[in-house]
Amino acid sequence: MATSRAEKVTEFLTCVICQELYTDPCTLRCDHTFCRKCVTGYIKTRPDAIQSKTIPCAFCRQDTKVPSPSRPVEEWAGQIKPSIIIQGLIDTQADVVKTGSASCCSVCEKLGETTPGASWCSNCKVSLCERCVKMHRANPASHGHEICDLSGKVKVKRRRKVMCREHKDEVIKLVCKDCHKAVCQTCCVIYHRQCESVVTLESMLPTMTHDLREKANVLSKNIHRKQTLVQKTNKKISGIEKNKVAAESHIKSVVERVIANIKQKENQLINKVRDISDKQTKQLKAVVKSEEIEMQMSKQHCEFIDQALVSDCEKDLYDAYQAWESRVVELGDFRDTDTVDKQEIDGIRFMPDMDNIQYILNELQLGKIDVTRQDQSTCLPSPVRVDMIDGRMASDEGKPDLQDITVLFVDGIQTIVVSDMGNNSLKSFYTRKKKPCHSKLPLGELLCGVTRLKENQVLVSVAASREIVTVEVTPDLKLVSTITTSKTYMSRCSGSFISRSRY
Repeated sequence: MATSRAEKVTEFLTCVICQELYTDPCTLRCDHTFCRKCVTGYIKTRPDAIQSKTIPCAFCRQDTKVPSPSRPVEEWAGQIKPSIIIQGLIDTQADVVKTGSASCCSVCEKLGETTPGASWCSNCKVSLCERCVKMHRANPASHGHEICDLSGKVKVKRRRKVMCREHKDEVIKLVCKDCHKAVCQTCCVIYHRQCESVVTLESMLPTMTHDLREKANVLSKNIHRKQTLVQKTNKKISGIEKNKVAAESHIKSVVERVIANIKQKENQLINKVRDISDKQTKQLKAVVKSEEIEMQMSKQHCEFIDQALVSDCEKDLYDAYQAWESRVVELGDFRDTDTVDKQEIDGIRFMPDMDNIQYILNELQLGKIDVTRQDQSTCLPSPVRVDMIDGRMASDEGKPDLQDITVLFVDGIQTIVVSDMGNNSLKSFYTRKKKPCHSKLPLGELLCGVTRLKENQVLVSVAASREIVTVEVTPDLKLVSTITTSKTYMSRCSGSFISRSRY
C-alpha cells in the first residue's frame, strides 16, 4: 500500500520530457511543469518558437510569452517563475530522514565499519555516531554545523540547498543584482562577467529578511484594516436592513391611513345616497297611501250614486246630489291628480370626477424618502444641505429676524412655519406644483415661540401683547383665535407654557 502511494507521488513529480524527477521545476502559463533544462532544450528544437519569441509547451503546445526576449535563448527558461510547491514536495521526499533510513554512520561506513548513526548533520548531509559527532564538533571547519538527534521516531528535515540547473555539482550562492537572478559561481564567471553588481546570497539575507518582515507587517495591518472595514460594512448592512423594515412598516401605516380616509369618504357618499333614497321612498309611499284613501272614498261615492240612480225614490236621488255638491265644496275644484305639477326626485346617480381624482392621485404625496450620507473620512454621519430659505418676502419692511420654526405636513405638502420678529409676522413656506409659495400673517411685536398644536394648527406666543395665538395652516396662514394672558409667555413645550418675567 505504501509502495503504491510512493509510486503515485513519484509519477506526479516526474518530468514528461526527461522522465526523471524534476530538477529546478518551472511552470508555464498553461500550468504544465517541466525541468528548466528540458524547457531550454525543447526551445532549441523549435525554430518557430525562437522566431516568435515564445516558449511552447511540450504537452499541450500552448505558448508562453518570454518576459525579456532580448536575452539569450539559454536564459529564456530562467525567466519563468519556479514552481515552489513542486520543489517543496521533491525536497520533502529527499530531505526527510527517519530513524532506520540512516542507520549507519556515514563516516564510519567509509572506513569499513558499521556503527549505528545517532545524529544528523544538516550542513554535511551525513549521519554520525556519537564518536564522530564529538570529532565533528571539535573540527574548526564544522563546529558551527547544525546537528540533530536521530533517537526516537523524529523526522529531521535537512536544509535545502538549491543546485544550479546547468552545473549540477555547484550550489547557488550568488545573486546578480543587474539581472535579478540567483546563480552559481561558474554561471557568474561565464554569463555575468560584465555585470557590475554580483553579491553573495548570504550577504543579502539580513536585508531580505528585514524587507520581508516589513512587508509582512504592512500586509498584516492591511488585513486588520480590511477586516475592520468588513465588520463595519456588515454592521451597516444590518442597519440598512433594519431601517428598510422600519421604513416599509411606516409606509404601510401611512398608506393604511390614506385608505382608511378613502373608505371614510366612500361611506359618506353611500350614506348620502341612502339618505336621499330613503327620503324619496318615504315621500312616494305617503303619496301612494293618500291616493289609495281617496280612491277608496271615490269608490264609496260611486256606489252611493249608482244606488241613487236605480232607486225609485226622488229623495234618494236628491241626497246623492247634495252629498256630491258638499264633496265638491270640501275638495274644491275637481282635478285629475295625475296632472298635478309636483317637484319629485326623478332619479339618483353618482357621477365620478375621474379627471380630478386622477389629478389628486398624481399630486398625492404620501411622504419623502430621506437619505442621510456618511463622511467616509471620519466614518461619522455628515449632514447634507438640500435647500435654504432666507425668510425674505416682498412685503417685508425690515430685515427678517427668524426666531422659532416648526414643520407641518398639510395635505401631503411639507410646510415650514417660522416666526419673524424683524417684521412682527408669522410666515409659512411650501412648494405646490413644483413652485415655491409662501404666506404671511402679521401678529404683533416680540413674536417668539412657534409650537405645533395639531396636524394643521400652531400656537404662537406674542410677548409684547401677552397673547397666545392659534393659527391654522392650510398651508397658507389663517388666524383662528387669540388668548390674552396675565403673564408673558415665550414658548410652549411638552403641553405646558414657559413664562418669563414681564418686560
